Amino acid sequence: MTRSLSLSHLFCLLYLLPAHLLLTQPILVQPADAQNHMVYESGGELIPGYAVYDVGFYDLDLKINPADSSIEGSVTTHATIVHPTDHIVLDLDPRFSIHSIRLLQGGEGSDRGEVSESRQDEELEFDRPGSDKHTRVMFSETKQPGEKVVVEIRYSGKPLIAANPPWDGGFVWERTAEGEPWIGVAVQTVGAWTWWPNKDHPSDKADSLSLTFTLPEGLTVASNGVFRKTTVREEGWRSWHWFSSYPINNYNVTLNAAPYEVISDSYESVTGEKMEILFWVLPEAVERGMELFPQFARQLRFLEELIGPYPFRGDKYGVAHAPYLGMEHQTLIAYGASFENNNLYGVDIGFDDLHQHELSHEWWGNLVTAWDWKDFWIHEGFGTYMQALYAEYLGGEGPYNELMAYFRRQIRSLKEVAPRKSQTTVDVSGSGRGGDIYYKGAWFLHTLRYLMGDEPFFTLLRRFAYPDGSVASGKDDAGRFVTTDDFLTLASEVHGESLEWLFEHYLRQAELPVLVAQREGSTLSLHWETVGVKSFPMPVELNLDGERQVVTPGREGISVEVSDNVPVELDPDRRILMEVIQEGSN
Repeated sequence: MTRSLSLSHLFCLLYLLPAHLLLTQPILVQPADAQNHMVYESGGELIPGYAVYDVGFYDLDLKINPADSSIEGSVTTHATIVHPTDHIVLDLDPRFSIHSIRLLQGGEGSDRGEVSESRQDEELEFDRPGSDKHTRVMFSETKQPGEKVVVEIRYSGKPLIAANPPWDGGFVWERTAEGEPWIGVAVQTVGAWTWWPNKDHPSDKADSLSLTFTLPEGLTVASNGVFRKTTVREEGWRSWHWFSSYPINNYNVTLNAAPYEVISDSYESVTGEKMEILFWVLPEAVERGMELFPQFARQLRFLEELIGPYPFRGDKYGVAHAPYLGMEHQTLIAYGASFENNNLYGVDIGFDDLHQHELSHEWWGNLVTAWDWKDFWIHEGFGTYMQALYAEYLGGEGPYNELMAYFRRQIRSLKEVAPRKSQTTVDVSGSGRGGDIYYKGAWFLHTLRYLMGDEPFFTLLRRFAYPDGSVASGKDDAGRFVTTDDFLTLASEVHGESLEWLFEHYLRQAELPVLVAQREGSTLSLHWETVGVKSFPMPVELNLDGERQVVTPGREGISVEVSDNVPVELDPDRRILMEVIQEGSN
């Protein structure tokens, strides 16, 4: 392991706190230049202005000024028209001023932002309601399917400041102990349109991304992908050039800036490929960072062996010391925890659970992506369950069961975890659904593992990440969109019979199944009470005074003969997510 401080070596978290701290209301903020309240949310129904085009590439070139918390510059969108249209919709917070929108010529056949110098750009008209994020960009003629368009937006202003990042997101402008700027971004809840113009919908990732951030000299800027170079455009300012060669969610686009020092080491993936692990830390945290750093490689190895190779091996794995708790920004997760173990849950599981959670999202969220927020549990339920599996790997069943018990206490079951109707980020977080996406999602996987058995269950995880055993080579195939039904189909295939009854009860409705147990003398009667399913063939393990027996009560019920004085323990290992009603005496 090397500690590097020179340029030559330079190349989320949501709702994991106890339920009473969860965000439960829409974020309503009054922009300085808008007449009406804005609802800061992302996603939802795919509007026509989104559906007519597919983004291939974004080029961000922005000057970030910590002196007045402002942004100015341009974002260029390379897109392919997929339906005849005379306009597209790009989203940008109305607190920003748009100076121009141009259609850049020479976009046909351009490679990731390389637009021809000989061109006649066209100034485009646009419609931008003062209280709406949607900017309707009009073309002078109808664009045809397959046609390439390159649209540049020049803008400036002050982005939304995060009130409580990452839960109440936006830009984070902090200062180090020495008074130097310490900048971060966390916008999963509110959307990337709060700081740069884009197509604000999770169903469309750019295939690649160029990022140039210009900040005052003395600051180091870390971002997604690989570091290319720095340049000086004006005295006292330095531009940092980054490039992400993989498909990426808009909310994962980020920057971290501070007078960082860098800890780095080479890591060999299970594929045999080598990449860098880098940790940007404030100078005062370097020693603590050095102590924590070896955990990164160990946790990477565990997840690679469990699920499959780290998806973004061609870029890097990066961690940035952030002025807020954490976030799963692709190839550069934000880390703002204590540099100690057991940050998230207050359970002694012996590792830095905040880091492991954010790292898990490189697979669950960044590689495997829900294309609508209604299936967000696939990011967070899977991501949360990875801490339990790692606790089990390190310490056995004791830490695993203790962590699962903590998760169980957080489940509220007020709303369905995976509704069928399209959702925004506010729909997901509000009305009691937010925490269950994490904890009920994790417990669903815990119960699914019990039902399927370990070998089929872990086969299911690997195939859901990398279908048919394929391994992403590192570019356009490193990512795909999924739904809850996709997971159901694969789980049923691996299990050998339909699991629709299980998914329907646990994910499509709020109520938990109820196991009713009635003891009359030597007869124990069991039956399931369920909502919304005709059949619920969940097997239940019984502990009869040290002897284990498995029965399947079903909705119709089953009777078990037991000796009068023998105590009966239902589900002794706590593997089934359920409520229990006990009647009679033991």
